[in-house]
Amino acid sequence: MIDGVTDTTNIGAIFRSAAALGIDAVLLTNTSCDPFNRRSVRVSMGSVFLVLWTWIDDPVADLRELGFKAVALALTDRSGSIEDPVLAAEPRLALILGTEGDGLAHRVIQGSDYTARIPMRHGVDSLNVAAASAVAFWQLRKF
Repeated sequence: MIDGVTDTTNIGAIFRSAAALGIDAVLLTNTSCDPFNRRSVRVSMGSVFLVLWTWIDDPVADLRELGFKAVALALTDRSGSIEDPVLAAEPRLALILGTEGDGLAHRVIQGSDYTARIPMRHGVDSLNVAAASAVAFWQLRKF
């Protein structure tokens, strides 16, 4: 689930990683850019045509209505590791990714079932949203 990502390069890279790592579908809020933007299509190497996707209104409520548990990828005091086996054990898990600068809205983080972060070293606190998506997709993949 992509919430508020407006950079077309990041959208394309997220779709490319989603296709490569077997993500079932991508949901985008209307505050995200169009994956059919020329730059997104090019960066995705056409993957925007391979992965099912749709627009979604409310990240948490809509995911819950569809029967998913939501994990917000965010840097908070309550964030656990993306490596937590509880996350991998969830049968219907949706990862929520936020905008490049501000991250996810507080209401999205609060409404999520889990909050997770990617463990970092050397004082680095975060990755670009496209890079973070690839790491999270790999960690939580179900082949």
